[in-house]
Amino acid sequence: MTVEVDNDEVRTIEAEAVPTRFARGWHCLGLSEKFKDGKPHTVRAFGQKLVVFQSGDGKLNVLDAYCRHMGGDLSQGTIKGNEIACPFHDWRWGGDGRCTEIPYSRRVPRRARTAAWPTLDQDGMLFLWNDPEGNPPPAEVTIPRIEGATSDGWTDWVWNETVVHTNCREVIDNVVDMAHFFYVHNSFPTFFKNVFEGHVATQYMNGTARADMTQHAKDGALKMLGNTSVASYYGPSFMIDDLTYHYEGMDVQAVLLNCHYPIDANSFVLHSGIIVERSEKFPGEAADEMARTMSKYILSGFNQDVEIWRNKTRIDNPLLCEEDGPVYQLRRWYEQFYVDVADVTPEMVERFEFELDTSRPIEAWKKEVEQNLARRAAEGQPA
Repeated sequence: MTVEVDNDEVRTIEAEAVPTRFARGWHCLGLSEKFKDGKPHTVRAFGQKLVVFQSGDGKLNVLDAYCRHMGGDLSQGTIKGNEIACPFHDWRWGGDGRCTEIPYSRRVPRRARTAAWPTLDQDGMLFLWNDPEGNPPPAEVTIPRIEGATSDGWTDWVWNETVVHTNCREVIDNVVDMAHFFYVHNSFPTFFKNVFEGHVATQYMNGTARADMTQHAKDGALKMLGNTSVASYYGPSFMIDDLTYHYEGMDVQAVLLNCHYPIDANSFVLHSGIIVERSEKFPGEAADEMARTMSKYILSGFNQDVEIWRNKTRIDNPLLCEEDGPVYQLRRWYEQFYVDVADVTPEMVERFEFELDTSRPIEAWKKEVEQNLARRAAEGQPA
């Protein structure tokens, strides 16, 4: 390893205040069925309190939680037909934000409107569109359908939710951060590439199993060989990962979701969901059990990230080495969601590709794995 020395100047950490503006785009609030129980639900997001309710026509709606009449909390109200009724004076609010009825009044004031968010109920999930400029979602900015979701040939979603107390940019940085997969998640990446274009940021990663981190396999147990991952963020907060786990003699196909929505500038709700394809070797309950096992493993990985985020500082000028990913280019892509549409520059959305040279990391990580195995053998642990 070569150490380059220019001068004795100390590198300072630069960090501007976290943005108080929230990202433009689709955000997943969780599984749709959670909100389809005939009750209004409180969601704290985008620095405010929202109410989610299913109207009588089956549609899921999201409104500002506070009634524009006298400030009553609609999330404590009652669903009546296609409207949410305020618990204070029974004003009825439709999913479009219009007050449709005041039972004790002859007429509804013409200005009786409240904030309503566009929603999308798709593949078993509820999405909300946020735009500080108040524009509807453009036709080309979509969440793609997920093959296998709600299909009999795949398992149901296994879902996890946790609150993280930091700014959500920390999540996005992982898109380009290959090295942390080895040191934080005990993975062994062998191929790593990023492609950013438009509102989509993709990470291609292949990996091999780490012999020093696998438990001693029982007789007849499947031996993990590695994995192949194609993970894409569609907008600022929703990632779909087409994930294949390679075992001796077979592959297991899965779709992993990593998504979040901001509570405020310094906290967010982190969701993960996974489905597994049923197969001849993993039919019925066997596939369901595999999905639950994978979910526990993935959740432990998220918890490792959360522990890092909890203790690190925000840094706008990270000091990078040659084998780090395109952090600055990713953040430039991410910035498009925090400015007005008119201020989105070509550099934020034009196609960018970067394949990381993995030769040096692989060389160093192989040595570390071998050292760990030698230590394990010296301590009398099984290989």
